Amino acid sequence: MKNKIEYLKHEDGSYYDLTIDGIGRPLWYHTKGLMQTASGYGNKLTTSTMVKYRGRMYRVYCACHSNVGSLYIISGKKKLYIW
Repeated sequence: MKNKIEYLKHEDGSYYDLTIDGIGRPLWYHTKGLMQTASGYGNKLTTSTMVKYRGRMYRVYCACHSNVGSLYIISGKKKLYIW
């Protein structure tokens, strides 16, 4: 699976206009059809996707509450939101 992600948003509101490749790398519980939490909600849910950003692979995380989620990666101590 390859996807193109075009924009990243820093938590301070600045934007990065990039195109990076997304690659499917499921964890063990993704392959078994399980969820990370019992409810399916949380602030740092791991997804089965990894992206290459500035020459390094990063796991994509999801902050999911109610029926909407925000995708982001963590580079250093900064969250970069996928727009």
